Amino acid sequence: MVDSDVVHTAMSTAPGEVEPPSGPGALGPRGMGRWAWRQLTSMRTALLLLLLLTVAAVPGSLVPQSAVDPVRVAEFTAQHPTLSPWYERLSLFNVFAAPWFAAIYLLLFLSLAGCVLPRSRAHWAASRARPPAAPRYLERLPVHEGWTVDVSPREVLDAARLALRRRRFRVDVGSDGSVAAEKGYLRETGNLLFHAALLFLLVAVAVGNLFGFQGSVLVAEGGSFSNTVSAYDTVRQGAAFRSGSLVPFTLTLDDLSVRYEQKGVQRGAPRDFKAAVSFTASPDASPKGGELRVNHPLVIDGTKIFLLGNGYAPVFTVRDGTGEVVFSGPVPFLPRDGNNTSVGVVKVPGAKPKQLGFQGLFLPTAVLDPQRGPISVFPDDALPRAVITAWVGDLGLDSGAAQSVYRLDTTGMTQVMNSGRPLAQSLARGATMTLPDGAGSITFDGVRRWTSLKVSHDPGKQWALLSASAALIGLMLSLFVRRRRVWVRATAGDDGRTLVRVAGLARAEGEGLADEVAEIATALRAKED
Repeated sequence: MVDSDVVHTAMSTAPGEVEPPSGPGALGPRGMGRWAWRQLTSMRTALLLLLLLTVAAVPGSLVPQSAVDPVRVAEFTAQHPTLSPWYERLSLFNVFAAPWFAAIYLLLFLSLAGCVLPRSRAHWAASRARPPAAPRYLERLPVHEGWTVDVSPREVLDAARLALRRRRFRVDVGSDGSVAAEKGYLRETGNLLFHAALLFLLVAVAVGNLFGFQGSVLVAEGGSFSNTVSAYDTVRQGAAFRSGSLVPFTLTLDDLSVRYEQKGVQRGAPRDFKAAVSFTASPDASPKGGELRVNHPLVIDGTKIFLLGNGYAPVFTVRDGTGEVVFSGPVPFLPRDGNNTSVGVVKVPGAKPKQLGFQGLFLPTAVLDPQRGPISVFPDDALPRAVITAWVGDLGLDSGAAQSVYRLDTTGMTQVMNSGRPLAQSLARGATMTLPDGAGSITFDGVRRWTSLKVSHDPGKQWALLSASAALIGLMLSLFVRRRRVWVRATAGDDGRTLVRVAGLARAEGEGLADEVAEIATALRAKED
């Protein structure tokens, strides 16, 4: 006799739970290690680690990441000087390279490997084994039917074998006058495929991080950069990455176009953002034109260039006290509100007789508010103005300490005054602010746009895509394929007729089992007629 609970247990390829012996001192170091390994490699632990990894990735979408958008990181640091050092300590600006994220990642990898490999071996053996023999009392199973016919038991069993095979059952004819059949192993196959695909997905991500490269660079209209490590503002490269493998392209930002909503409650919201570029794939190649849009990167020999944030770069010309032009060009300013009110600094270490520094506020569409002063009322550059304050003295660049290009260290400087008040002037396009005592001047020549570009090369992305696709297929199989076992027994009665019994058993997904057993019984009756 085969008990139904035993049959249910036999339909699973999951390793049995092993509980540690109770009592103090019952486990030695080796036993404790084996118990800990079993806990780590259980499916429950793998799912918990997967959930923990998902939760750990949340800060990466809420906090600006230095590997993705260093401009936003600089802006966040400037706005939150107290909070930013704690974010740095916790690696929240680079979540996916944080030690705590890597620890969860590695534990999940070990858990999946230890969980999937033994189950795969067990599933392979189970899928090739013969279907289990029919229980002695089929009428005790939850779904069963019985009737008598005038044909021989052998004819009934032959008809049952053909009917079950047409329904994609694996069939085995026993010597006890029964047919055993089962199907639905693809359910467990899909379950294992899903977890194996997650395992390979982790491997693909690891390969991408190990051999990949990611850099970000801020480029103003008319500016260019070459694909070399030194050209980037921030760089994240894998331990096995070699700079010689970079594609030797050069890219120029010809034009950056941003369109904003003009009317209604969404006035000022960005509606389109695209960049026209020209590039050469190699030093001896002919220039080509291209276009970048959000989520539509430019691909050059497998390297992707993504369009990220944008802002304004006012163009200034600075003359020192001798009248010489000591600086001329665009200076990227960081936006700080939805109307692109932007802040930035101009540092002129080559000025004589003293070094010059300027703090600026750029207003794309400037108006003078009686209470708030100069403000921008629209993000497009309809009426651009630059509000400038000046400092003279030592910029501190010779000390060797790193400085942000968006901050002015005024420790060794003196603010330029006018009639006892700090000199501040709002400059329209083409206007000049002259500093007192012949210290120099600054001219607001115009404005260009800038964009932040992310350049990425990830050799594991194709494998990651294949793994994700395989995980989806495995999930669909595990959700929609149902495990079934069906037995048919035909025995000769004392009256010369044949008693036929059909019974079925499912694991947990019993819905539809009764209908399937009824269909098989109907098919057998049709054969007998």
